[in-house]
Amino acid sequence: MKALQALLVVGARPNFMKIKPVLDALEIRGVDCLLVHTGQHYDAKLSQVFFDELGIRAADEHLNVGSGSHAVQTAAVMVAFEKVVDREQPDMVVVVGDVNSTLACALVGAKAGVHVTHVESGLRSRDWSMPEEINRVATDHISDLLLAPSPDGVANLAAEGITGDRVALVGNVMIDTLLSNVDQARERPILDKLGLERKGFGLVTLHRPANVDDPAELDALIGALGAISTDYPLVFPVHPRTVHQLDGINMPEGIIVTEPFGYLDFVALQDAAALVLTDSGGVQEETTVLGTPCLTLRDNTERPITITEGTNTVVGRDPEAIVAEARVRLENGWPVRRPALWDGMAGERCADAIIESVRARAARRV
Repeated sequence: MKALQALLVVGARPNFMKIKPVLDALEIRGVDCLLVHTGQHYDAKLSQVFFDELGIRAADEHLNVGSGSHAVQTAAVMVAFEKVVDREQPDMVVVVGDVNSTLACALVGAKAGVHVTHVESGLRSRDWSMPEEINRVATDHISDLLLAPSPDGVANLAAEGITGDRVALVGNVMIDTLLSNVDQARERPILDKLGLERKGFGLVTLHRPANVDDPAELDALIGALGAISTDYPLVFPVHPRTVHQLDGINMPEGIIVTEPFGYLDFVALQDAAALVLTDSGGVQEETTVLGTPCLTLRDNTERPITITEGTNTVVGRDPEAIVAEARVRLENGWPVRRPALWDGMAGERCADAIIESVRARAARRV
């Protein structure tokens, strides 16, 4: 029997941790996998370091699309990826997450009549101001197989009329990567380098437009973080899109501003922090598994399981509420819980579901 051929797509930092378990599991099962890097995140700190630290093999195709508006970037990925699909004639396209590359490559695959799998399906914030929400919903509705990380994802898809063989509950592939690397991360000397003690500091990440594009909003958030940092120093690795927005903002003394960390150092910091304050979806998930209290500086989350079965609280962007909740969490902590199927085996379940779906589709067309 001829080996199945798959195109697996990565484009931005969150994708790299999610694709590796699926790539490895498909290759173990004999699938001929081509890894396509769209280049949506082109900064080495947001891309190559993850390949190096996670042991992801070099991409087979680099589309090199770089930055641009949502329209420019999505269109550039589609044009470049279509050439790869036309040349390779794959049996399947596998996309992960919710970045522009996810939607762009799903569109190309669907229009070419190729089986499309979306890993991390069904997540919904119901906030249409988020580009990621548009990408998630559109990708789910044009994909052949939707692999959900949690039961709420399955329920969201059912509410939108997507049920049956198109949907599988597989667990969280990013947690596969976390569990495979957490022991190595804990051996990193990053705490010593920063002069920090375990559970004696907090960690901050901010990158979403609602938090960083409005100078007044960002200044208010920095003020809240400054109040927290009088009790606990806060490490703030600054995302490239946030750097210029910080110009002119008086940074409180207790906030330690750094460049982005590699994957292992960032996991080490999440694991050792007394509290994490973030607007990142992936960080909400990782802190849940690590048992670190997390405050989400947004009005919503597409990952409610991190609240009901994890360590996350959605606190919004009001400075007084942020400071008050941070002090409660620093004093009282949070019970450590882990959602079902966040067990390090999600990649295996993904691979089995993908192969079964692709073969079933082919059989129906005979």
